[in-house]
Amino acid sequence: MHGTPHIVSDVMTHTVAAIGRKAPFKEIVQLMQDWKVSALPVIEGEGRVVGVVSEADLLPKEEFRDSDPDRYTQLRRLTDLAKAGGVTAEELMTSPALTVHANATLAQAARTMARARVKRLPVVDAVGMLEGIVSRADLLKVFLRADEEIAEEVRREVVSYLFPPPDSSVRVEVRDGAVRLVGRVRDHSLVPVAARLVRAVEGVVDVDFDLTDRGRPTDTDTHTADTGSSSSA
Repeated sequence: MHGTPHIVSDVMTHTVAAIGRKAPFKEIVQLMQDWKVSALPVIEGEGRVVGVVSEADLLPKEEFRDSDPDRYTQLRRLTDLAKAGGVTAEELMTSPALTVHANATLAQAARTMARARVKRLPVVDAVGMLEGIVSRADLLKVFLRADEEIAEEVRREVVSYLFPPPDSSVRVEVRDGAVRLVGRVRDHSLVPVAARLVRAVEGVVDVDFDLTDRGRPTDTDTHTADTGSSSSA
């Protein structure tokens, strides 16, 4: 993967388990077990996504199996009580489905998951046809990028624009996803901008700087100057 930002199609799973509206309860549970997933898209026709059935949609059947909820619970959890009596995907699913497009950025997908408190999103095209699935684990794949790959992107996308030679001399170091920029820069006011841009690079865990203004002497320069003065004396 090269360039930023990365998009859902970079990390999504293309082979997806899905069910139809009439899929029975037990088949849904079995499919989740077989595929080791916590939710299944519900499709109709040629593959248009009409809803999603998750573990949360199935649990009310067990929760209310041997209990008689009081009136307050009945009023507060009407949807869950209805799902407790559901026997097909159509009766159990959450609809309309919360989906994402393949060209959405990973950050956009992550925000959608966080706001809705879901673990995975069906990926659909412009007319709602199922193309794949993206999970929380998929979004974390960017943190598996090699350090050198991250370093190369930081050099190309950030350092070459903000701190080009010969006015600046900046070295990029990356270890376990943590980026460190070391060297001299002509304009130190650009460091906060660099920090934002480096953090936007997929896979970056942290950012640190050891940068000095190009016109400001370093400790090495001062030491050399002192040594030179002593020699001249």
